[in-house]
Amino acid sequence: MSWFDTTVHLVYLACATCFVVGLHLMNAPATARRGNRVSAAGMAVAVLVTVAVLIHDRETTAWGAIALAAGSVIGAVAGLVAARRVLMTAMPQLVSLFNAVGGGAAALIALGDALAHTGELGTLPVVTTLTTVLDLAIGGVTLSGSLIAAGKLAGVIPGRPLAVPRWINLVLGAVAVVLATLFVAGHGGIAALAVIAVAALAAGVLLTLPIGGADMPVVISLLNAFTGTAVAMAGFILDSSALIIAGGLVGAAGAILTKLMADAMNRSIGAILAGGYGTGDNGAIAVGAGGATRSITAEDAALQLAYANKVVIVPGYGLAAAQAQHEMVALARALTERGVSVQYGIHPVAGRMPGHMNVLLAEADAPYEQLKDLEEINPDFPATDVALVVGANDVTNPAARRPGNAVSGMPILDVDRARSVIVIKRSMGQGYAGIENELYSLPSTAMLFTDAKAGLAALLAGVREFAS
Repeated sequence: MSWFDTTVHLVYLACATCFVVGLHLMNAPATARRGNRVSAAGMAVAVLVTVAVLIHDRETTAWGAIALAAGSVIGAVAGLVAARRVLMTAMPQLVSLFNAVGGGAAALIALGDALAHTGELGTLPVVTTLTTVLDLAIGGVTLSGSLIAAGKLAGVIPGRPLAVPRWINLVLGAVAVVLATLFVAGHGGIAALAVIAVAALAAGVLLTLPIGGADMPVVISLLNAFTGTAVAMAGFILDSSALIIAGGLVGAAGAILTKLMADAMNRSIGAILAGGYGTGDNGAIAVGAGGATRSITAEDAALQLAYANKVVIVPGYGLAAAQAQHEMVALARALTERGVSVQYGIHPVAGRMPGHMNVLLAEADAPYEQLKDLEEINPDFPATDVALVVGANDVTNPAARRPGNAVSGMPILDVDRARSVIVIKRSMGQGYAGIENELYSLPSTAMLFTDAKAGLAALLAGVREFAS
């Protein structure tokens, strides 16, 4: 091995170390940004080293180098513009689009490599043909499935589950397995790969359509794991240790996160993939029936908050939809200035993607030490004077503690154990689970029926009025 090859391997190892360190730093909100920078730096160096290897080994022509440079510039500009312009509330669909791009790119690598060795497909090693098939199949499912998920999140495709006959997916899977076996055995050639690609794309669409909005956090994590696995397969095809390591890390992290998200909803991954849960966003404005509820004015709610000793704020998707994170943080800051102890209770599946609430609140400069996850904040509710619930529904429903309903066994935020609860909600509309929230009819709960942004602004004005 030459000094150049040794250096390249050492640099790739350093890049892989950056990926691992970056993932570790992303475990906590306070260090997540630093982890993102470390991982991005490692990937930038890996890309530059790959270009250097192509030039050194003369594996690209002048036109190829121009195409690589143009693609890198276009991709970098597109990524920069998307990152700067996308709203925090639209981050889930952007992540889904990134998953689609990653899966699609990996699938194209498999297809491109197969086309480059058309005359040798029957003599290639099994490890090459097997990873080619896996890369194409997983990448195809990820590409189409992520596009459907992004469409659901953006409202372009209905968020409610769309029934698809399961036998179609079974047929597609059987066709893909048969053709994959033939291809690995040296038969079928490019035609077999083409049919596998079409079957994978169709399967991605048909697997995602039946999944409702409630399961979107888990779906995003699962598709992220698929993206990583497809990239790792592409690494085996290209004999690139950097791609194998990066893809393996993303795949493993996505798989672990998928399991954690499923546990947070008390649903198996199989049940989630079967679909049929979650009806999409409830846009109803009118106050509907349910148990007996008690309404409160913004002035009275502000009075309770201003003279409380301890307040826990619980954000939900309604906060994200109203883009009210800045008003929420401003209210928390005003209460803190009055000497009120303020914390945020974050449920693992609050919002539309893992960590969505943390990202929203961090974007509004909420102090990291005030952000508490479910396990940390639940013991504090009995000593909490006011729990302020903003646009959260199923994740606060006490019915989860009883068997026999749609949220049974789901870990919830124990807001009903606070001395007083104020819920900001546009209506009495049901959440994704399709059942009434028993929290709303408790004697300790008061409902402030308004949009999250307007309600928080009114509470902030009231608190400031008491301070003047």
